[in-house]
Amino acid sequence: MKHLLDTHVALWFFGEEEKLSEVAFRTILDPANKKFVSMASAWELAIKIGTGKMGFDGGVSEFFNIVHKNGFELLPIKKKHVKQVESLPLLHRDPFDRLLVASAMTEGMGLITADANIHLYDVNSLW
Repeated sequence: MKHLLDTHVALWFFGEEEKLSEVAFRTILDPANKKFVSMASAWELAIKIGTGKMGFDGGVSEFFNIVHKNGFELLPIKKKHVKQVESLPLLHRDPFDRLLVASAMTEGMGLITADANIHLYDVNSLW
């Protein structure tokens, strides 16, 4: 199965694995699953680093390196993802999370997230 990692899930997997649920951790480690990180997550991280809200050694360039080293694929932001955002109910106000939900929906992916608001959407999510 294909799975999209929420931004916080990717960051936790890359440095704070103890924060992940056992289901999330097993799903990410399962070689039968194909794992994706959205460019929206990289964009969100770049903004947070640039505004001083978050530190990440090596910045977004290192984030890309870690994504690649872990065998994850970067999911580009596509027109169909943006179009899907338009029809989502306003259950979550974070634009990055809304784009992740729309991306997972249109790509037929599971979305791995600890965010309870995301679980309110009609998307295959797990934690």
